[in-house]
Amino acid sequence: MKHRDIITRVYEYDSENELTEIDQELVSKAREAAENAYAPYSHFQVGAAVLLENGLIIQGNNQENAAYPSGLCAERVALFYANAQYPKQKVLSLAVAVIVNGKSIVDPVPPCGSCRQVITETEMRFNHPIKIIMVGEQKIDMVENAKSLLPFNFDGKYLS
Repeated sequence: MKHRDIITRVYEYDSENELTEIDQELVSKAREAAENAYAPYSHFQVGAAVLLENGLIIQGNNQENAAYPSGLCAERVALFYANAQYPKQKVLSLAVAVIVNGKSIVDPVPPCGSCRQVITETEMRFNHPIKIIMVGEQKIDMVENAKSLLPFNFDGKYLS
């Protein structure tokens, strides 16, 4: 038997002020998007903001549906829109913020497994890592790429 260690480096910030100016704007846009989420069933409002290579910021939020699982997560809404409208623009970073019952959550929430897979696919599509910023009221976590959150991703090589 062999043994492998998988190590994920997470950068933890105590304040938005520790972030770069563009990352602060991305966090602000993610929070704004969360306020507009359609989450009448779970009251778990998620906002995402995606920074494209051309400097545009695309927002997305979760869209629930009474017929689960017909809704869609904020991260995928933002990424799919960005990839549909700007198919040649690399995605540089993505911020995620959550509001529950009208209040920002204390600790950051990472993207779900499906979103991690889509973020990874977007990285592979552009051959470029996507910085992921997960926002909480009292701290912010950041990873350098989706593989940090999904080290055993499924990709096209398995389809060959």
